[in-house]
Amino acid sequence: MDWYLGNYWYLLLLLLLPLLAVFLVRYLKWKNKRKHIFADARFHEHLFEKRSGFTRFFPTLYILGTLFLIFSIIDLLSGSEEIKTNQKLNNVIFMLDVSNSMNAEEINPSRLAEAKNLMIQTMLKMKNDKVGIVIFAGEASSIMPLTTDYNSAETYIGAIETNSMQIQGTDFLNGMKSAVAKFKNVSKNARKVVLLSDGEDNEGNDEAAINLAEKEGIMITSVGIGSDEGAPIPEYQFGQLMGYKTDISGQTVISKRQTAALRKMAEATGGSYIDGNNINEAPDRIIDALQKKSGSSETLVKSQNANHYYQYFLIVSIFFFTLIYLFNPKRDLNV
Repeated sequence: MDWYLGNYWYLLLLLLLPLLAVFLVRYLKWKNKRKHIFADARFHEHLFEKRSGFTRFFPTLYILGTLFLIFSIIDLLSGSEEIKTNQKLNNVIFMLDVSNSMNAEEINPSRLAEAKNLMIQTMLKMKNDKVGIVIFAGEASSIMPLTTDYNSAETYIGAIETNSMQIQGTDFLNGMKSAVAKFKNVSKNARKVVLLSDGEDNEGNDEAAINLAEKEGIMITSVGIGSDEGAPIPEYQFGQLMGYKTDISGQTVISKRQTAALRKMAEATGGSYIDGNNINEAPDRIIDALQKKSGSSETLVKSQNANHYYQYFLIVSIFFFTLIYLFNPKRDLNV
């Protein structure tokens, strides 16, 4: 049987015992001194009530009573068991498109800002799931490891810009490779990717990304950002709008949301496609999609099914103080 203390911090109360002992000793000395000042020792038998032999043990009874009272506060417990529980949790990589087309502003204030806000709002609704962040354009990079520290995640998200990637374009395969690397030590039934993008596929690697996701047991929930009508792509320099992106003929490029590749990647991996333009509904829909196939993680938990013994110490403490009360020669004088 395992024994342990319930409130071990109260062990500090034991420091009171030496103070109590010193106080009692000094009090008794003071009391005797006062008697001798009042009268010579030969008159004490006539002037003062004769002490019973039992009262000599009162200081010890006070200390023992206080000691057991402290033990009752600390509380002694026994009994525990280790049980294995299956907890359903996910490991979610938010794979965010940071290509220049995400700067389009038909979604106020921009597609990228909408995607970042969606990530934050979704994390606020999560409980025990671990989250990581991968950003991609023509290349990909992991910017946050899998963690349950959602506050830190918000800090990482706030710093993301389209210029975070030097090589532009939209390569879903590179993003998926980076996500796979982060899932190295995660069981396949708990691997989830939330892909946030306008869907413009410059490299045509969506099929290769699907094959890799299927091989690695990754479920993709894709979130489409942007409008079907599209919008020009602003070009900023040092925070100032310099104009809009043009093609080789000088015509303004209109970037439109392309959902075909996003839908295909979600459906092929058992996930869902979600319209990300509605910030009020999309986070809940993402959470629902992630719960489709929640992975099970077996965890060893030490459960304290304990017996408390504080009452026995309390009874002993009460017994000692009751003796002091019953045999106190001055008890009747206080009635």
